[in-house]
Amino acid sequence: MCVGKCSRIVGPCLLVLGTLSVLASILLLFPGGASRYLLQGHLGRHARALPGLWGGGIAVLLAAIQVTALGWQRPGCSGRHSALLSVLLSKLALLGSAACFVLCGLGLSTGPLCLHNSPALGPGHAALWGYPFLDPIDLGAGARAENYLYHRSSWSTCLEPEGIVAWHVALFSLLLLLSAAEMLLALLQILNGLLGCLCGSCEGK
Repeated sequence: MCVGKCSRIVGPCLLVLGTLSVLASILLLFPGGASRYLLQGHLGRHARALPGLWGGGIAVLLAAIQVTALGWQRPGCSGRHSALLSVLLSKLALLGSAACFVLCGLGLSTGPLCLHNSPALGPGHAALWGYPFLDPIDLGAGARAENYLYHRSSWSTCLEPEGIVAWHVALFSLLLLLSAAEMLLALLQILNGLLGCLCGSCEGK
């Protein structure tokens, strides 16, 4: 496939993925659509890190704009310079989306910050804010401990925000998928841009 034609496909795809990543990361700041937890500081550390905003979002969108422009650029001497710039920005997008992937994986495995009753404190103690799913869930004698992702009945441990576990799992899983797709497209554009630097555009040939 020609360099320009490939860029016309990769660029818009990265624009869509980057925009979705930004939106998903912002939604993590408003569990259940409520803003009071953000104002009160009751947000998980991985949600506050906003990996989908700067990693899977801004870094990817910068590359997407350049790649899209490259796809519609007329062949000429400036095409090689644009292809080189697209390679550099695609490398930035690759690093950003990889960082987003890692942080979202950690956020998914850690679980959400929520108000919960801790068995360690014993009966009669008030609920507290924390990460109740950091340790594997003990299902009793003779049973293997499980991650909360595979033990949905444990999600009711979180008392507040309402539905926080499903919200957390859905958005971080979405960000994982988006960042994985971004990494593949960024890598493809790096190879495509290098081909454009070495061989020029094949448009019209």
